[in-house]
Amino acid sequence: MASDHTRSAILAAAERLYADRGFGDVTLRDIVAEAGVNLAAVNYHFGSKDELIAELFVTRSVQTNRERLRELKAAEEQGGGRAPIEVILRALVGPTLRGCLGPENQRSTAARFMIRASIESVPPIRRIKNREIDHLRKFAASMRRSLPERSEVDIYWGLNFALAMAHHTIRESERLIKLSEGKCDLEDVEDVVGRVVSVATMALTAAKVEAKSRALARDAR
Repeated sequence: MASDHTRSAILAAAERLYADRGFGDVTLRDIVAEAGVNLAAVNYHFGSKDELIAELFVTRSVQTNRERLRELKAAEEQGGGRAPIEVILRALVGPTLRGCLGPENQRSTAARFMIRASIESVPPIRRIKNREIDHLRKFAASMRRSLPERSEVDIYWGLNFALAMAHHTIRESERLIKLSEGKCDLEDVEDVVGRVVSVATMALTAAKVEAKSRALARDAR
């Protein structure tokens, strides 16, 4: 039990420090001082700073991905195995946006840690993102069932753009508020989710407009 308590204290301290100061400015000595443990305890439980960052990121990502898949499963069950594309996209981006935006979540340590993870490109997180893609394959398969007329390539681009919009909105929320002089309400999270889903849906379903754009791009070469 003492060992479990030490491990939890290290994780909690590291998450707070990374959320506040970023990955580059926090050392293992900072973490052990914050946690009230010795350096040997960090090495014993995690082995390295990279492994500690990886465990924190995996823990938070697993929670988000489980919620995504739960919403996707419910949508497909309700639709008899084929959900509307809007509902699929909402399951894809909703948990991420809800987890990081809003008057409560955006100030939580977990949310600020995940925002840091999105902004700062550090090797252990990049490796995890590039490896842990099985849940995204399930979304791509669901999107293909929803839009059988779209090519597989279009589906992957659409999924990528939806995720990119969600993450950019989280990263640049403060700038958007300043740019819009407060007119864009980032605290109305369901409105934000709806806007991201709406744009992503239009991109995936506007086949004729897209074909014309591609033709113009080819002609311009």
